[in-house]
This record gives sequence, structure tokens and C-alpha cells, in this order.
Amino acid sequence: MLVIAAAGAYAANAFGRFQESRTAASTVRVASGAAVLEKSSVLFRNTAPGQGYGTVGVVPLSDPAGERSLAAVACDRVYGTLQHIVCLKTNRGLVTNFEAVMLTPDWRPAGSWSLPGIPSRTRISPDGSLVATTVFVSGHSYGNGSFSTATSISAVQGGSVTGNLEDFTLLVNGARVTAADRNIWGVTFVPGQRDTFYATAASSGRIWLVKGSISARTLTAIHDGVECPSLSPDGTRIAYKKNTGSPVAAHWGVAYLDVASGKETVLSEPRSVDDQIEWLDEQTLLYGLARDGAAGDSDIWQINTNPASRSSIFIEHAWSPSVIR
Repeated sequence: MLVIAAAGAYAANAFGRFQESRTAASTVRVASGAAVLEKSSVLFRNTAPGQGYGTVGVVPLSDPAGERSLAAVACDRVYGTLQHIVCLKTNRGLVTNFEAVMLTPDWRPAGSWSLPGIPSRTRISPDGSLVATTVFVSGHSYGNGSFSTATSISAVQGGSVTGNLEDFTLLVNGARVTAADRNIWGVTFVPGQRDTFYATAASSGRIWLVKGSISARTLTAIHDGVECPSLSPDGTRIAYKKNTGSPVAAHWGVAYLDVASGKETVLSEPRSVDDQIEWLDEQTLLYGLARDGAAGDSDIWQINTNPASRSSIFIEHAWSPSVIR
């Protein structure tokens, strides 16, 4: 009874400290009024301690380090266009569940559906008609071999389009891979081609970039070692994280692939980047990195596609960027 009472008191105190931290003044400059989603801005998850932690933030592309506007919507992962925003969230309670919520540009819910696991990745197609989600159904990290994911593509207006992508036919060198350990994650859509997307597939310790067809229900391997692909706005290059460590102790560098030639370029970022990269423009990549010594906090960094370039902070105390074009 004493142990239970002590544990209860500790939990109550910890929850109280957590609530205090959420109601304290934010450590960044926050604009008054509600966030407004506009062209030439960046949407992200605010990770600054204090009021607004975990909510959706917006800054103009012209001043990413300036005041941020915050919406009264909390997300674990967020992605948006001028027409639609997808918010992957954890609903904590007696029974914790996970949910994808579609939002209008003024932050009103426009639809939702349950997710089978912990939110990880999401993307909206350039034409605004499709949304892809990846969740962890076991394991919480891509950094060990025990994780398992569920990835699907849905219509923005509601309803599944693909079901779990693990049910698609996976083809490697013309042969069908049927192993039970197949994993698919990190969808990126092809501009102007509603039927086509890229993703990562893995099985038996191997990892591939796959090109997917929704109508044919196929995933065809086209390159090795590509994780969490992100297609450039002009559709000519795919940025991704590349494991230069081991399957057990991953270390992800930043790289990109020229789609036409198959040439791979690895950039100079020395830290391990566990994120799905976003293209700021045709020459600059964005990605999140955890802030050292600050649990739950992170920053968005940028790096030029020139291999000699060095990375720099783009938005402090932020995560999950998407560029509103």
C-alpha cells in the first residue's frame, strides 16, 4: 500500500509539473491572434516549452526565425497544403488511441479516422486529393530491427484508397517478395500523377526505394538503401535518409537521388537524421533534429543540395515542417 501511495503521489506531482510547464509563458515569440495559413509560409509542430507546446505553428518563408502564429490544434505530426491540413495525434485517456484528422485552412475538423498505432509520417498529394499515413504498430523507432509499421493512402474527403500497403505486390528484380516481415513506410507523391507514389520497403534486412501504383496495387523496387523518400517539387530528385550505421544501431545521413540517372549524392550533415525530409525549394532541404538535453524539443534545420554545404537552423523549437507553396 505504501508503494502504491508513493507511486500515486509521484505521478500526481509529475502531472502537476507537466501542466505547469504547459501553461507557462512560451520561450519563443508568438504572434497575437489565430494562425493564418497563407502561400509562401511554413507549417510545423511547435515544440517550444510553455503555452502552445505541441500545437500547429505557421511562419512566413520570408522570416522563418520571426514571430510564429499558433493554432489551437495539437498534433504529433502535421502536414499541409493551402487547401488541407492533416494532423496525426495521440488521444490519451484510460484507453489511449490514435487518430488522423483533416483540417480546413481555418483549423476546423473536416473528417477523421482511427489509426492502428503511434503516428510517424504523413504526406498530402500535390493535387490535394490523397493523404498518406505511416504509424508504428510495434516498436517506436526505425533505429532497431524490431519495429513494424502500417502505411496506407486515403482520400482527403474520406475513405481508404489502398488499405495497408503491405497487401500490395512487392517486386524486387522482377521476383515477388512474400516474406511475412515486409514493412512499408514513408510515402511521397508524384506531382501530376495521381496513381503513382514512392515509398520505402523492407524485408529480410534489405531496404529499397519502391515505386508504387495504386491501380495495379504493386510496389516495384528501383534503388537500394532509401528510407523516408521525399520527391522534389519538380519531380526530378528524391531526398531521403540513408543508413550508414547498422540495422541495430542506425545512423542516418542525408542524401538525394537523381531519378533519371540513378546518381546518389550524400550531403555533409554529420548527425543522424530520423525524419522525412521536406524540400524548401529546388536546392534546399528541411528536416527535424532533436535538441540535445531537452526532452521533447527539436529544431528544423536546412541544408543546400551542394555536397560541400553545411547545415544551419531554419526554425528553432519546431518539428514536422511542410512548405505551403
